[in-house]
Amino acid sequence: MIVSDLLWALVGGAVVGILGKWLAPRGRDEVPLWVTVLCGVGGVLIGNAVYTSIWSPTTPGFDWWRHVWQVGVAAGLVTLAAAAAARQRP
Repeated sequence: MIVSDLLWALVGGAVVGILGKWLAPRGRDEVPLWVTVLCGVGGVLIGNAVYTSIWSPTTPGFDWWRHVWQVGVAAGLVTLAAAAAARQRP
């Protein structure tokens, strides 16, 4: 069960991270794919935590707003990663 949860987190994190990278402002091309996936996983975890702390944790049907929060947080994390990468370059 744990292996399948980890695989779903990586697949979901990759999708959310790529969507977040697409929505992030300029400079996002400096972020490698593995960092994008990590930002996506972070976006899923943090986005879920923020969403469930503000709204009801259980909603009927497919919850689009939860995914909007996840992608938004992932875009913020990709932006922070791009800024950190830009600072490290000479």
